[in-house]
Amino acid sequence: MIGYLEGRVLKLENDNILLVANQVGYEILLPATVVETVQGKVADGDVSLYIYYHQTERQPKPVLIGFDSEEEKAFFQLFISVDAIGPLKAAKAMEHPVSTIARAIETKDVAFLATLKGIGKRTAQKIVAALHGKAVLFVREADGCDSTKTAGDVRGHSVSIQAVIDQVVGVLTGQLGHTVGVAKAMVAGALERNPEITTPEALFDEVYKGDAP
Repeated sequence: MIGYLEGRVLKLENDNILLVANQVGYEILLPATVVETVQGKVADGDVSLYIYYHQTERQPKPVLIGFDSEEEKAFFQLFISVDAIGPLKAAKAMEHPVSTIARAIETKDVAFLATLKGIGKRTAQKIVAALHGKAVLFVREADGCDSTKTAGDVRGHSVSIQAVIDQVVGVLTGQLGHTVGVAKAMVAGALERNPEITTPEALFDEVYKGDAP
């Protein structure tokens, strides 16, 4: 399984690149925001990407989708959990920063989501129904707002609950070795299962309860 690639861009097109790593060329599909980042890095030398590897019985030819960070990849994996949104559609729809799409989900902005490439009103409604409350950890500072306060307000929690979230994410990444994207996905899942959590201890318990076989 390919999870990360670093190499030289041999060819860059509208939504994909040919990346040469260890003398092997990889065709990688890129969301629009990642294309912009790659364009700015090509002249500097090597480009690094986190990879989502997609292959199914119905689609035996492997598809590689590249992201700038593990957080983007984690949001993408959350996005494709929505019924009727496959990896290819999700990659095309991610034409805005993750924080912008996440904020639209948490504020139930169906009109904005419906403008994403390949996403109509009905699918936008499905996105909100499936992901509202789960995307809050991907909301970031925007439009001059404080990111911590915004995340708490969006979810409907107080800032103290956001502090609990931040503490648990900090321990998962700083002490237990999880990446930021994975840690946030774990916490989002725990909060979905038990939205009444109010303490770091309870959140930790729920995180690892969901992780148990």
